Amino acid sequence: MVALLLIWESATRFLEIPRYLLPAPSAVARALVDSLDVLIRVHSRVTLLEAGVGLVTAVALGIAVGSLLHLVPLLRRAFYPLIIISQTIPSIVLVPLLVIWFGYGMLPKLLIVVIACFFPIAVAVVDGLGSADAARLKLLRSMGASPWQEFILVKLPTALPSLFTGLRVAATYAVMAAVIGEWMGADAGLGMYIVRSAHSFRTEQVFAGIVLISLYSVLLFKIVDWARHVILPWERYVTEQQATREQKT
Repeated sequence: MVALLLIWESATRFLEIPRYLLPAPSAVARALVDSLDVLIRVHSRVTLLEAGVGLVTAVALGIAVGSLLHLVPLLRRAFYPLIIISQTIPSIVLVPLLVIWFGYGMLPKLLIVVIACFFPIAVAVVDGLGSADAARLKLLRSMGASPWQEFILVKLPTALPSLFTGLRVAATYAVMAAVIGEWMGADAGLGMYIVRSAHSFRTEQVFAGIVLISLYSVLLFKIVDWARHVILPWERYVTEQQATREQKT
């Protein structure tokens, strides 16, 4: 990364590339420092609120819909293909329609985030619940367990690793989806900041916004990793046991 930045910096200086076309990393860093207060206090606050609320909503919907599709095979056969087809429509195409239907407030941005994050979570839940160990389910049934007890005791714990994998993907989409939603019209937000900077040919500020978007996406990804580490402690035990066996071997 350091080598790439040095090559980038050197190329912009020696080739005399205009700043509006490709600013040097040092110019991006100066723009980021100069605008940091506005970026953090105004624009980042709005974008992170949209991404956070949209992601939480997508998680709730994804778990509910994924569980329902697993429990009712008829619904799965009917709606699972439609969920997949819905992902062939680019989010950027939906933004103008959502703005027409719901205006320029926060709701269209939240819907874009939910649409972008819902699919990986729902698919992960369906696949995770379907991968429950059949032997454990038979054992519970032999002991008179109800379908709800099977779901709570076996299927849900089995689906959690898959859920967090889908949540990782959704976390990286959340900020990007919020920014895309802001492109069509917003009072504040990193998407609006980038669009206005691009229209003014202040490319270094565009890159400064991109840097923050990347940092926030990585931060959400690491938060999901931390939550997985806390909620699934048995994964650490299994990993440690495997490492011990490999060392003995």
